[in-house]
Amino acid sequence: MSTTKPEEKDADYDAEALTDAVSNIAEQSRELMQAYLGQQGANFDPLGLNRAFLDLTTALMRNPEKIVEAQMNAWNSYFDLWISTANRMLGEDSRPVAEPEKGDRRFRSEHWQENPFFDYLKQSYLVAANTIQSIVADVEGLDEKTARKVEFYTKQYVDALSPTNFIVTNPEVIERTIETRGENLLQGLRNFVEDFDPDSGNLRIRMTDLEAFEPGKNVAVSPGKVIYQNEMMQLIQYSPATEQVFKKPLLIIPPWINKFYILDLQPKNSMVKWLVEQGHTVFVISWVNPDESYRDKDFEDYIFQGPLEAVKAIEKATGEKEINVVGYCIGGTLLSATLAYLKKQGEEDPFASATFFVTLIDFTYPGDLGVFVDEDQISVLEKEMENKGYHDGKEMSLTFNLLRSNDLIWSFYVNNYLMGKEPFPFDLLYWNSDSTRMPAKMHSTYLRKMYLENSFREPGGFSVRDVPIDVRDVTTPSYFISTEDDHIAPWKSTYLGAQLFSGPVHFVLGKSGHIAGIVNPPSSNKYGYYTNDDMTESVEDWHRDAVEHEGSWWPDWQAWLEQYAGEKVPARVPGDGDLEPIEDAPGSYVKVRA
Repeated sequence: MSTTKPEEKDADYDAEALTDAVSNIAEQSRELMQAYLGQQGANFDPLGLNRAFLDLTTALMRNPEKIVEAQMNAWNSYFDLWISTANRMLGEDSRPVAEPEKGDRRFRSEHWQENPFFDYLKQSYLVAANTIQSIVADVEGLDEKTARKVEFYTKQYVDALSPTNFIVTNPEVIERTIETRGENLLQGLRNFVEDFDPDSGNLRIRMTDLEAFEPGKNVAVSPGKVIYQNEMMQLIQYSPATEQVFKKPLLIIPPWINKFYILDLQPKNSMVKWLVEQGHTVFVISWVNPDESYRDKDFEDYIFQGPLEAVKAIEKATGEKEINVVGYCIGGTLLSATLAYLKKQGEEDPFASATFFVTLIDFTYPGDLGVFVDEDQISVLEKEMENKGYHDGKEMSLTFNLLRSNDLIWSFYVNNYLMGKEPFPFDLLYWNSDSTRMPAKMHSTYLRKMYLENSFREPGGFSVRDVPIDVRDVTTPSYFISTEDDHIAPWKSTYLGAQLFSGPVHFVLGKSGHIAGIVNPPSSNKYGYYTNDDMTESVEDWHRDAVEHEGSWWPDWQAWLEQYAGEKVPARVPGDGDLEPIEDAPGSYVKVRA
């Protein structure tokens, strides 16, 4: 570590005042923690962890040889580590016994490699972590849900105990503490007290400067107009960037779990801007951020006051009765329900094509989100929503952050509270923190019918205004884009959903995850994707026989979309049709913060 002499402090530096300040913050922290602990009932276990880990213990007792084997493997690894470290101290070359997984950024500091003590500490932790997780992963006798739950929360426990998360075992924190004479820890305490909410007992770790961005000012800046609105959504029509445009407009249905401007963050990575430049007349739904008055709004309300109202408005704005449509995440689930409902009713289908971004229709493999969905947890959540009328968007954000806790929780814990730094301004993390609420009835329907029962995939398993629908009725030409590392919509499940449709399906598998794999402009030349139009194959066979391509999947989608976009017509300016503009994009609904 650095041994540079700390800079001399200002003449008015007062050690006694610093001590008093630290003592005051420590006392406030103690009182806040007592208030928090006082709110927790002794038998309160909404996640069902007590029963899950009791089942794990019982299963391990039936298979003691598993524990013995794991202990012996750990002992051998520790012995190898001792020998390796001793050789290194003697100046000899030695190979690491345990290394972080690819993409694990916790140990990227040079101190973890160059300093023998911290290298030993790092490898000791990794050996212990691997041992604990292997015991849990290999245990027999647990049902699938319990096994997934104990694996997930064991990883959370292991990640929390990383030496990077503690003052005396993180070399970067030690170095900064020496350099600042401990002021980083004082500032970290201030940050902690500022982020802790005594009313709810929750710690809201800031991931970015929430004052650095504003929709319409430096994010969501593509020019356009709100040309229609109802109580559920505003419909934005974007200004053209070409003299001629495709005849059939393009409607995007974003998820209402997050705000739409993930598709219009900055001009350099804006999908909205790129689509406009390709010659599309782009419309985007901006969902309302509901409060308690929306408690009885259900999934079907989003259908009728979302895409079906948008189609009518687009016809008034452009004169076109047929459009192309995109659904992102739960917006895609909504789109598939809309298509199935129209088929069941025998109504004219206004959609020339449908595109689905990382969309679950079959919830057989819900991924890590399945950990949070069982009867006990849903019942607890429903009681909470009954009081509020909605599910708090901040709770939803925490759930998603837990799926990548090292990147989205612990890295900011270290930065904010141990290093004593302010979070860096970052548009993507601002969007991630700009949470939305879920109406109580809709969220209950979604969790029960889709995740818990997986009845949406079954013929008649889901009804829209008392009309049983079947996604197998959908014949609309469809483009599915999923991503390899998606923890929210695992591609093995999105593939099963795509197989349910009766129309032609073009399935594409992008690299990276739920956000980065979708927001992947061609100019970045990142990642890559796979294509294979044989949808009769199993998941494994599809991937084996797929063709790999470099770069963004956007041009592939554009080439597919042009088949259904129609000829070119003069560009349409918002307000030229029968609908008068209401306000400038991105509108007012998106600016309502939870």
